[in-house]
Amino acid sequence: MKEIIETIAIKKKPPKHIADFDQKARKEFAIEQNLEGFRADQVSRHWFGNLISNYEEWTDLPIEKRKEIAEKLAPELLTEVKTQKADQGNTVKTLWKLHDGLFIESVLMHYPNRTTVCISSQAGCGMACPFCATGQLGLKRNLSAAEIVSQVQYAARYSQNGLLPDGPTRLSNIVFMGMGEPLANFNTVVQSIRAIHEESPSGLGISARNITVSTVGLVPKIYELAELD
Repeated sequence: MKEIIETIAIKKKPPKHIADFDQKARKEFAIEQNLEGFRADQVSRHWFGNLISNYEEWTDLPIEKRKEIAEKLAPELLTEVKTQKADQGNTVKTLWKLHDGLFIESVLMHYPNRTTVCISSQAGCGMACPFCATGQLGLKRNLSAAEIVSQVQYAARYSQNGLLPDGPTRLSNIVFMGMGEPLANFNTVVQSIRAIHEESPSGLGISARNITVSTVGLVPKIYELAELD
């Protein structure tokens, strides 16, 4: 029975992705996957720098190896289930299915002076705030750093590709105010913030001033977050 439980627990873990690691660790991760270390840098430049998730467009990689490299280093972590648009298409809410069948949401909002995405940090939430529908679901699990960053990468690509009414634009603001309490998933949220903030190919290059973490008030973690470099 113990072995069965451990196997189930392992299966529930999200696949590892380059967005779960810093730039140096990505090369080590690639080597662990029986790939050349420089493949991590190539994939990072496509995924973070060019916002390209489709491995068929990674034309500087050998065509016969692209799928394998993508599956090992940048597997698709989010499956789009449903998209709803409002405000003449300036607000785009997306329901995502995770690898284990759980669901999260992100919301892209375009304004005259900024383009913002509101992202989830957990599937469900354990805070049980009476005013929040997510809180009534209970906590299912924390998201991985890559699952969090993937929401941002998608929003940045959507904006860049001109799918918003005003045409191509740059994603400018990130708000951790979707499903979940960010500070209850502290270490992973900090890791994802670094990946969102750092310049390409290490990250997505979003200014730290434009990243907001919304919390119900986990005071010790607020102080801990404030003290980080």
